[in-house]
Amino acid sequence: MNAAIETFNLTRDFGKFRAVNELNLQVEAGRFYGFLGPNGAGKSTTIKMLTGLLAPSGGTMRILGEDASDPKRALAIKQRIGVVPENLALFDNLTAREYLTFIGRMYLLPRDTVRTRADELLSMMDLAQDEKKLTLEFSQGMKKKLSLAAALIPNPDLLFLDEPFEGVDAVASRVLRDTLKKCVGRGATVFLTSHVLEIVEKLCSDVGIIAQGKLVHQGTMEDLRRDGSSLEDKFISVVGGDGHEAQKLSWLE
Repeated sequence: MNAAIETFNLTRDFGKFRAVNELNLQVEAGRFYGFLGPNGAGKSTTIKMLTGLLAPSGGTMRILGEDASDPKRALAIKQRIGVVPENLALFDNLTAREYLTFIGRMYLLPRDTVRTRADELLSMMDLAQDEKKLTLEFSQGMKKKLSLAAALIPNPDLLFLDEPFEGVDAVASRVLRDTLKKCVGRGATVFLTSHVLEIVEKLCSDVGIIAQGKLVHQGTMEDLRRDGSSLEDKFISVVGGDGHEAQKLSWLE
């Protein structure tokens, strides 16, 4: 397998709390991988480690065939990935175009390439008419689209997306989905977290489920469908939600 992501007993502790517990991921290159779990399961912590924003407490990882624990290879890896973080890290006092230009130059792209790609991305994300607005004035959905545009401008081999559809309207959601499909179609790998299981079921070719920091399921959507299970059924069964009942409210009885 030509792996885009491999982790070996990847662990992260915060004091006495273990957020990620000996995680072993296998993500094949060119796949659309959905990484799921309940709130607080360790999804965002995992992405922060995979993208170099957070140091693991234990274990190792390989990203795009490179040893991510080797500081000498860290920069080479980051030049080949794009990231849309859960908490969008935009610069409020830059316009959309200025922000994309800044990101493109950070990736050491030629100025002409940055200009051309920024033009296309602003148009595709329906932000061209707002390119002179400061990002401070953007809605949540506009910020998500700009953040994705910034992640795409280096033409990455691997794209990390932490809840990219949260707070996004139906039109913007369609644009994001179509864009991500095109990325995978040209051979890129997408690693997505989302609580919207319907989107994951439609987009992803593979899925991993984490609960209380541990990987409790990993496989292809094709195998899941062959078993006759829905993603929701599998998710609830492996995270231990089958025995939960809706809490009764006295005033609704």
